[in-house]
Amino acid sequence: MKSRRYIYVVFMCHLALEKTLKAVLSGMQEGLPPYTHNLNKLVELAGISLSDEDQSFIDTINLQSVPTRYPEDFKRLAKEFSRTVVGDYLRNTKRIIRWLRKNTLQGK
Repeated sequence: MKSRRYIYVVFMCHLALEKTLKAVLSGMQEGLPPYTHNLNKLVELAGISLSDEDQSFIDTINLQSVPTRYPEDFKRLAKEFSRTVVGDYLRNTKRIIRWLRKNTLQGK
């Protein structure tokens, strides 16, 4: 955030959620979690019921996976991610990860 690399912040938020969800799945099953970047698929496989607000955010950030990994139109994408918007992404990501840790990874 401090360096204003907002596309990177959104990418890292998605990645942090993805890795947390894969940790949840790893605790539930033997073997490796599936090779996917689709957060909705990971939530579904883990059988997690999110609040409407959290699910809405997962739906939104899930759409950012490919554009932030492979930005074809970097200038357009950079305009989409203002400091305010990215601050919301970061706050929501932290909140959901805290919830996942508390409600799915307890004692692990």
